[in-house]
Amino acid sequence: MPPFAAAVIALIGLIAIFSAVWAWQLKTGNAGMVDPVWAYSLGLVAVLYAVLGNGDPVSRALTALGGLVWGVRLGTHLWKRNFGKPEDARYRRFREEWGDKAASKMFWFFQVQVVISMLLSIAFLVPSYRSSAPAIGWIVLAAAVWIVSVVGEGIADRQLKRFTQDPANHTAVCRVGVCRVGLWRYSRHPNYFFECVHWLAYIALSIGTPWGWFTVLPPVLMAFLLLKLSGIPLLEESMAKRRAGYADYMRTTSALIPWPPRD
Repeated sequence: MPPFAAAVIALIGLIAIFSAVWAWQLKTGNAGMVDPVWAYSLGLVAVLYAVLGNGDPVSRALTALGGLVWGVRLGTHLWKRNFGKPEDARYRRFREEWGDKAASKMFWFFQVQVVISMLLSIAFLVPSYRSSAPAIGWIVLAAAVWIVSVVGEGIADRQLKRFTQDPANHTAVCRVGVCRVGLWRYSRHPNYFFECVHWLAYIALSIGTPWGWFTVLPPVLMAFLLLKLSGIPLLEESMAKRRAGYADYMRTTSALIPWPPRD
């Protein structure tokens, strides 16, 4: 199947999925469940492109496996974190700001997630349509980057979860203190850092193809979203108000790239 046709199928599927999640959140009042659905659905897009693509079988298999495992791991983590819990502060803030128009604006906000997913899915589309197998060196590099990123993000998520679940880290001032253990000592958002790194793996799988340079877009887009738009800015605005010591944490610790803390 031509890549444009595969992309159209993915687009229609994502619109349907995110519209269904929007309808769901109308009943539950919790828009936070869009987060795990985003990860799951993007992992499925990786498989879709690999199945419909007519490129090298090795490249398609690696793309499908990488995207699916990444999506299932991240989606399951977000599902366990969000299901049955109060709505994420970011979405509560949107509801308050949008007021009576919250329902319609939330719908279009979810459709923006579709656009973002389609842009990120370029990382899966290009290697699924490359005509020849990547050189063994690029395969090894892609696998190494993928393993480091997915394992690193998983470690960061588990470290934060253990910290927040430990009663010793709850204070009278705030529900949970500031996590400075493990990777969180060197980055305020190590999970976001490894998420950005994950998208670099597909660049290596696309080297040597005419459209390979398009795969630079997903990691750049993810870094922009997390650093400037919906990730760190919204999260830290809330954290600085709710958690004692977080302002000092921001002053001494790198925002994204792990780095020794400043005095």
